[in-house]
Amino acid sequence: MRTMVVVAHPRRESFSHAMAAGVAEAVLASGASIDWHDLYAEGFDPVLPVEETMTSGSSALDRHEIGSPLLRAHRDHLAQADALVVAHPNWWGKPPAMMAGWLDRVLVPGVAYELDTRTGAPRPLLGLRHLLVLNTSDTPADREREVFGDPLDLIWRQCVGGYLGEAQIQRRMFGPMAEADATQRRAWLDEVGALARALAN
Repeated sequence: MRTMVVVAHPRRESFSHAMAAGVAEAVLASGASIDWHDLYAEGFDPVLPVEETMTSGSSALDRHEIGSPLLRAHRDHLAQADALVVAHPNWWGKPPAMMAGWLDRVLVPGVAYELDTRTGAPRPLLGLRHLLVLNTSDTPADREREVFGDPLDLIWRQCVGGYLGEAQIQRRMFGPMAEADATQRRAWLDEVGALARALAN
């Protein structure tokens, strides 16, 4: 079992980092391996350059060979992963720009999927069995559902999930963070650990 963990938050003391670290600890304790990526700490460039948008004829370029060594490592780790875990805050109903850019540059044709040139339907290339999305928010859950309709769930489950084949998708939003004391945060981290341990089953 190989798990890729990707965290996107500019503060290393964030709860997003705490959740990602909890996942890594639980996965390693189960005997599985981890590919860890802290996008801000790595200085991941989220800007999609024009050369990465090019295709050759009817098939996508081999995206594993395009870009910096760091970008190629992300793509290679994703291609080898059995599980992908992402942790990031809810900012304006979307991931941080760093995570959005990661999606733009890593989950690309030739790495994550190929498109049927006749129907436009994706054919997944990854062997992912699990996608676990861990989010934080300061919006109460009831208001999130009633006012906003949970746009992050649409992004990860509907938009991204549709390109991941048979991967089982789980997503959990934790918050409001501003009101959570140490006891609540510890309980949430216990839940994250349980979710991570379940990935190996």
